[in-house]
Amino acid sequence: MEPSIVDRTRLFSVEGIVAVIDGGGTGIGLMFARALAANGARKVYIVGRRKEILKSAAQSASINGNVIPVVGDVTSKTSLLAIAEKVKQEVGYINLLICNSGYYPPRLNIKSEQSISDIAHKALQQDPEEWNRTFATNTTAVAFTSFAFLTLLDAGNTPPNSFCPGVKSQILVTTSIGAFNRNNSEAYHFSKSAATHLVKSFASSFAPYHIRVNGIAPGLFPTDLAAGLFDPNVAEPSVEGSLARDFVPAERLGGTSDMAGFVLYAASQAGAYVNGNVMVVDGGRLGVVPSSY
Repeated sequence: MEPSIVDRTRLFSVEGIVAVIDGGGTGIGLMFARALAANGARKVYIVGRRKEILKSAAQSASINGNVIPVVGDVTSKTSLLAIAEKVKQEVGYINLLICNSGYYPPRLNIKSEQSISDIAHKALQQDPEEWNRTFATNTTAVAFTSFAFLTLLDAGNTPPNSFCPGVKSQILVTTSIGAFNRNNSEAYHFSKSAATHLVKSFASSFAPYHIRVNGIAPGLFPTDLAAGLFDPNVAEPSVEGSLARDFVPAERLGGTSDMAGFVLYAASQAGAYVNGNVMVVDGGRLGVVPSSY
């Protein structure tokens, strides 16, 4: 066996990769962008609606200008096609698409000790349009973002566009451990369950074209979406020992290195044989709550 086959610098290399990350200006999307940019990506396009935040994110993550901000709305087909056309004109292909945008509607905060009439009353105070918006961002947008970039992903499999022999183009979807949570009846969790099934369905649909589809189900990370899910009085929640073990067995929030480790594995030769998989990265959280995982 050739020693270089198992050399870590080759096995986890993303050098030369071209990626598009929606929701790439903040949170987990920015963690992905930093990891790819710092490890030799040719170009990382980060997509979002807020121009100044995107610009700041690109400046902070870019290595020699390899992170490019693109203002766009993943819930708009017109916007998605315009983004894809921009990438087509500038590069002509992509190797990796990360569908990462997310929306969390106002929380219900239903407690198990409440009466069923109280639960019904509280649930019916929700606006159905909030459910529609949640599914539009967390599920429908994943599908249409994927559709918009299929031909560019296909082009990414064609030499010399393929950044690494044997690594086929890939769609990565950020779902959530909420997709597996059984003690919550909120739109966010149902929309992420749908996105999780979409990963598996798309993996089968696009397999004949050598386009892989995988997902990540993050647990608690220091993002805007996770605000309110852990004690705000904890000074350093990302430090081990700051959270109760029965809340998160790892006793901390996830961080940039956790997301970087995942994306470098998933995008490189190390993860090239993986398709249709959803990886849970949650510090053990799903093991201590009722879940379907």
